[in-house]
Amino acid sequence: MEEKYRLTGLKLKIYEVIFESDTPEGKYFDIVLLVSIILSVTVVMLESVQAIKIGWGNWLVGLEWFFTGLFTLEYLARIWVVLNKRKYIFSFFGIVDLLSVLPTYLTIFFAGAQSLLVIRSLRLLRIFRIFKLARFIGESQNLTTALKASRYKIIVFLTTVITAVIIFGTLIFLIEGPENGFTSIPLSIYWAIVTMTTVGYGDIAPHTTLGQTLASIIMIMGYGIIAVPTGIVSSEMIKLKTKEKITTQVCPHCLKEGHDSDAIYCKYCGGEIN
Repeated sequence: MEEKYRLTGLKLKIYEVIFESDTPEGKYFDIVLLVSIILSVTVVMLESVQAIKIGWGNWLVGLEWFFTGLFTLEYLARIWVVLNKRKYIFSFFGIVDLLSVLPTYLTIFFAGAQSLLVIRSLRLLRIFRIFKLARFIGESQNLTTALKASRYKIIVFLTTVITAVIIFGTLIFLIEGPENGFTSIPLSIYWAIVTMTTVGYGDIAPHTTLGQTLASIIMIMGYGIIAVPTGIVSSEMIKLKTKEKITTQVCPHCLKEGHDSDAIYCKYCGGEIN
């Protein structure tokens, strides 16, 4: 098979290190990258504290450039070894990888534009690095699969909840009325949502006995409703445990995971798996 359709030599070794985690080198790479992401996000948060920035500003800038250089090398390495470069560059994580380094480089060209708050705010996009943490959560794939499998049940559940808050919001509007702060049905629906989720801001509250009774019913219902999505997703995750174990192999062609342990070809695009 031609090299453009299959990884060989140094590219194959680097690919297995940075895209997969079933080798000691790949695991060490993931650990180093995981720690680097956490530290870089910490630097971004500390830089927003004015007292820390005044005393440690130069150190924070130096650390930021260090992490930017590290993630830039990682980004370029991923582009170099992946077979379908366009697929990676425009994938979710490819865009996140770019956003995690781009704002720091933009400060070179807009360093003197201190009044352009919009440009300065682009540096906050560095916080997107935290999305890359999803790569290192071993159960993230199972969680994603469980959410997809239960999406219709969740949609039905949310539809029921929305219908309930509309009904309760309308009832509380009829019971309390504008004289007690419930000036419209949308505002009353907002109160019903806040009450059913047991948040209870307290900015609006029923004053009549009937209104308070209805509020009590909604609150009690809220405790049961909160547990429903958890049960739906949990049941799907339990089902996954009975299925064949999947590996951390990543298809070098379409960059998708979730292949059976004995798979030779990708079940999504048909390409050969390393």
